[in-house]
Amino acid sequence: MILFPAIDLKDGQCVRLRLGDMDEATVYNPDPAAQAKAFEDQGFEWLHVVDLNGAFAGESVNGAAVEAILKATGNPVQLGGGIRSLEHIEAWLDKGLARVILGTIAVRDPGLVREACKAFPGRVAVGIDARGGKVAVEGWAETSDLSAVELARRFEGAGVAAIIYTDIDRDGVLTGINWDATIDLAEAVSIPVIASGGLASIADVVRMTMPDARKLEGAITGRALYDGRLDPAEALRVLRGAAA
Repeated sequence: MILFPAIDLKDGQCVRLRLGDMDEATVYNPDPAAQAKAFEDQGFEWLHVVDLNGAFAGESVNGAAVEAILKATGNPVQLGGGIRSLEHIEAWLDKGLARVILGTIAVRDPGLVREACKAFPGRVAVGIDARGGKVAVEGWAETSDLSAVELARRFEGAGVAAIIYTDIDRDGVLTGINWDATIDLAEAVSIPVIASGGLASIADVVRMTMPDARKLEGAITGRALYDGRLDPAEALRVLRGAAA
């Protein structure tokens, strides 16, 4: 079970949004590379990065910040936001990313996801962001008619490394992860699922260790870490204790 600290990039800075609203951004660190190193020093073993500007623009915007992060940490990094082509995927993987996260393009062009999975085995994840149970795209600016489960099932057998499931209605508001929807999704597909959106306290980390949540690959934490509501050492101790 992996706890992924999150670095969301807006205008080259490390921020957190509230409910996915770019106008509701709080800057937590102007130096994302330093933040990445700090997370590694705290004992985290993975890093989740999102290019928020890129998600809206449909192309990488915070590329320089991501490259600085890759140089600053030895931890594997997964990146989402604005990655929309096979060439783009290959370019990022060549720069040292452990895996890319495909969101909008997974809805618009599922064939490209399958092609990428074949070309880069184990290095392509799908980001499913849902509002009211329906998949949102284009940096959460648009909501589709697809349910999260319907989209996830399209990629069964394709070789997707993981699904990052975000409940937008919980993101950045510290109300707790939507465990029911996340676990329902994990039970509907064989692809590993990562919970995202709303992790609020150590209670959510303890919830990760419960039997019905054990099938998850892990969860992403953002604002709770930055606000000090979640103690990194305690959280990692809980997870390691459950794995022992």
